[in-house]
Amino acid sequence: MADINAVAKQFTDFYYTTFDSNRGGLQSLYRDHSMLTWEGTPILGAAAIAEKLTSLPFEKVQHKITTLDAQPSSPSIASMIVSVTGLLVVDDSTNPLQFSQVFQLVPDAGSYYVYNDIFRLNYGA
Repeated sequence: MADINAVAKQFTDFYYTTFDSNRGGLQSLYRDHSMLTWEGTPILGAAAIAEKLTSLPFEKVQHKITTLDAQPSSPSIASMIVSVTGLLVVDDSTNPLQFSQVFQLVPDAGSYYVYNDIFRLNYGA
């Protein structure tokens, strides 16, 4: 198995750079059986996930990653769980939002696709 931390870093760099510049470009990372849970709402399939991401109510966004952790998720295939926390700057706001996101990446034709994706904003108590 490739170094999962290197793969996770490469994936998240690509994911968040693309999210911040061209959210529609993320559709190719998902499949028809992929699932995104966005703030508790499940969304199934690449097209529906892309529709959700492109319809979010902001013009500009910038992700600032704070932590990145990865673990293998199967003893039989080179899949992995990637956990990310960070700050989200929306429309040049001076008050960044804290977020967490977890991906399950599954190998496919020499690359990986997102099988599961869970996103949450983290609010203080």
